[in-house]
Amino acid sequence: MKASRLAAAAAVAGSAVLLLCSPAFAHVSVQPEGTAAKGGYAVVNFRVPNERDNASTTQLEVNFPADAPLSSVMPQKVDGWKITVTKSKLAKPLEVHGRQISEAVSKVTWTAEDKGIEPGFIEQFPVSLGALPENADQMVFKAIQTYSNKEVVRWIEVQKEGAEEPENPAPVLALSAADDHAHGSSAAASSGKSGDAEPAAATTEASDSSDGTDTTARVLGVVGIVVGAAGVAYGVLAGRRRTTTDAS
Repeated sequence: MKASRLAAAAAVAGSAVLLLCSPAFAHVSVQPEGTAAKGGYAVVNFRVPNERDNASTTQLEVNFPADAPLSSVMPQKVDGWKITVTKSKLAKPLEVHGRQISEAVSKVTWTAEDKGIEPGFIEQFPVSLGALPENADQMVFKAIQTYSNKEVVRWIEVQKEGAEEPENPAPVLALSAADDHAHGSSAAASSGKSGDAEPAAATTEASDSSDGTDTTARVLGVVGIVVGAAGVAYGVLAGRRRTTTDAS
């Protein structure tokens, strides 16, 4: 009886570990390589995990916020994907470096030319952005993910303050405070030169490593709690057994 109780407790705890770990990989998200400072330029990665085990992701559509148009949007080539950039007329032209810009990128679409993102895999789609808004703390990008079985998932729900995370949250890019370094590096972020590919890739790898380490730490922490709880349960059962024996 004691062994079965402990086994049941361990099974429940194991399920809790899986539930706690999986959401971190479930949603389409956007993360900067380094920081995304207000008023500056940044390279960001739209990260797309495949949530299905019977279909591949064959298209990603990212819509840019109309209330914060960007003068420069340059996606980086990704092997096996066709990139389509859509521009729209601006209600109010932007003035950038002394010249007027009457249209801005409103949408970028990646369409798979081969298998796409297969089950169990994740893909990153890098884009250079700028100049980032100076009077906002974040940018919300609404994304649409299409699968090979024609299923469409719309990551368009905006997180409301104090509310639970929506089922299909839109990717959110947090903007840090403006600084001289961010403005000084704007030329490198927006140049689009092939020579910038290597340091960008190195930064991406470091970011992925950091994410993996953080996730591992969370998993180990939860496992530690589970093991501790199992030990307490064992101690309680052992104490009851001794009490019963003494009473006899």
